[in-house]
Amino acid sequence: MTHFPQHIEAAPGSPLPLGANVIRDGVQFSIFSRNADAVTLVLFKEKSHLSEHISIPLDPDTHRTGDIWHIWIADLKEGQQYGYLIQGPESRKEGHRFNPNRLLLDPYARAITDNFRWDLKKAQDRPPESDEFSEELFSVNTIYDVPRAIVISPGELLEDKIIKVPPEDTIIYELHVRGFTRHESSGTDFPGTYKGLTEKIPYLKELGVNAVELLPIQEFDEYENININPLTGEKLKNYWGYSTLSFFAPKGSYSSTESMGLQILEFKEMVKEFHKAGIEVILDVVFNHTAEGDHRGPTISFRGIDNSIYYILEDDRSRYRNYSGCGNTLNCNHPLVRDFILDCLRYWVVEMKIDGFRFDLASILGRDQDGTILSDPPLIERIEEDPILRDAKIIAEAWDAAGAYQVGNFPGRWQEWNGRFRDDIRRFWKGEANCTGVFATRICGSSDLYDRSGKAPTRSINFITCHDGFTLNDLVSYNEKHNLANGEDNRDGENHNLSRNMGTEGPAETAYMDKTRKRQAKNFLITLFASQGIPMLLAGDEFMRTQQGNNNTYCQDNELSWIDWGLLKKNKDIFRFTREIISLRRDHAVLRRRSFLAGDSDEGHPTPDITWHGVEAFSPDWTPRSRSIACCLAGSYAATEDNPEPHDLYMIFNASTVSQSYELPPSPSGRPWKLKVDTALESPGDIYPAGEEKPVEGSRYHVTRLSTVVLST
Repeated sequence: MTHFPQHIEAAPGSPLPLGANVIRDGVQFSIFSRNADAVTLVLFKEKSHLSEHISIPLDPDTHRTGDIWHIWIADLKEGQQYGYLIQGPESRKEGHRFNPNRLLLDPYARAITDNFRWDLKKAQDRPPESDEFSEELFSVNTIYDVPRAIVISPGELLEDKIIKVPPEDTIIYELHVRGFTRHESSGTDFPGTYKGLTEKIPYLKELGVNAVELLPIQEFDEYENININPLTGEKLKNYWGYSTLSFFAPKGSYSSTESMGLQILEFKEMVKEFHKAGIEVILDVVFNHTAEGDHRGPTISFRGIDNSIYYILEDDRSRYRNYSGCGNTLNCNHPLVRDFILDCLRYWVVEMKIDGFRFDLASILGRDQDGTILSDPPLIERIEEDPILRDAKIIAEAWDAAGAYQVGNFPGRWQEWNGRFRDDIRRFWKGEANCTGVFATRICGSSDLYDRSGKAPTRSINFITCHDGFTLNDLVSYNEKHNLANGEDNRDGENHNLSRNMGTEGPAETAYMDKTRKRQAKNFLITLFASQGIPMLLAGDEFMRTQQGNNNTYCQDNELSWIDWGLLKKNKDIFRFTREIISLRRDHAVLRRRSFLAGDSDEGHPTPDITWHGVEAFSPDWTPRSRSIACCLAGSYAATEDNPEPHDLYMIFNASTVSQSYELPPSPSGRPWKLKVDTALESPGDIYPAGEEKPVEGSRYHVTRLSTVVLST
């Protein structure tokens, strides 16, 4: 039970800081609303959703400064639950959607209640299947049906080791906090939680990653999905979380506690443990839209606080422009919304010790208040230049749902998910024509995208798979998506997957097919980790996790999405291969360059960084019919006083359907070649740990079809 004063003692307080803050012997509440006529603070006596409450109207003459409404109330403490009722103009044509019957979340709330199942449908002003406004729905009071904000004190900052992994050394592992340990095979004491994820840190250390990218953990409603799985009758959920309710609040249901604010401490402890292990924590954040949806959606927060400022609206102002594909678009480049986003990012860095952010549909961050793509977007520049965020990694998903594809065009120090890397690497290993040249460009860091503007290969976040699409196992096991379980008649999800099932759709029917698929998976893995740029691995790909051909499991909070740790034992050979490939990358600085490879020699640089080869040395085949390429990387680039003779590498990528004998060029250092990797060989012969490489005899090496060979000196 939280403390609730018998008699309210209040003072005007201050407009800043925004949110609810424990100050002196009370709490100061402060909220922005420019167009509101009246604001009422609602306080709840207990944590029960049926708790007694009191309404405190704010006098605009004494409790308003500019566009900020504020009040200080004595004797309130941390844990106090609250919300707002806001009244204002009712003109939809002017972009207003005020509704004094809707309890509203404070946008700056650091935690929200989850001790009961919300019923956000009651916050709608019209039936979801209708465009007609309903006076009956408008008048529904939602005080007992929607989440409330919780007053949280910043508290003492935990002692935390500062992690600054250099960009070129970063290895990202994308995972879902709940799904990573929710399966009964996870072996954790707290499955599906922040604490459960903490228990898996030793595994991640063994694998060799040094950054985790967490799918959205800012509070969202997993029950908002209305679809039913037609195969099982199961009610589907919002599993991924790309529908944010509260941007400052970590998701309470991912906590092992009752989570009435305690989720914050558990989250902080998790981040601290990652840092102690030398692993950065990157958040996937969704500032392109909110959970309030289109004109038929619920009024939960922003819409009822000041709709015309927070969202990009159509010309008639009663509808939302939908560049996100999710019903609405946050008005990111309105000065006040920019400030909100920056305040949020700073909070996660300063208070929660987050190391970086991946921005979902980041092209929307560059749209103006009319939706036009800006040539010099102020929000993108401010995130980059903000003094508190200067050490944070900032990664753009450089496209949106309205056709803006900006890979290679984000300015300054922004890094990007390189969708072209994913597609071109898939095309090459699928065996498509005219792919060898672009494959070579991708593994060298995508200079066509980044070198032209003076950037570095470390601007490219390279990936073969991610949460959105096939897993690695399914990429080599399915030609088509199989999404019927999502309840959308298989219409959802990407149709153009560039996948290849190696003979039959689904599970392997023969040992030969299984062997071929594993070889192809290893080809993808070595390509990913031997490429210039920053590699990102999807959780579970290191032991062939499957989603049974479903390439859009956004709604599958079940064993289809959860990591099955039994596969770690079943596919221990692939896990070993992945672990050793990561180790190979870590041991060879020539794969982790800060600058692009130079193919020419000069007086100051007598040995080219890279030379290209084919079946015959120094004779690469760049014709459309080519399905293979080889390259030699000179280790001299990485020479240091401690390591004066670094290794050269020779890599052969054979995506053709025939085996071929490749002539080996002399190594740049003059030392003999040794076998490091051959994906056609059985484990453990497919990859040799450092110091155990096998000498290569003769001047040629036989490379099996659909396989990769790496030699080192």
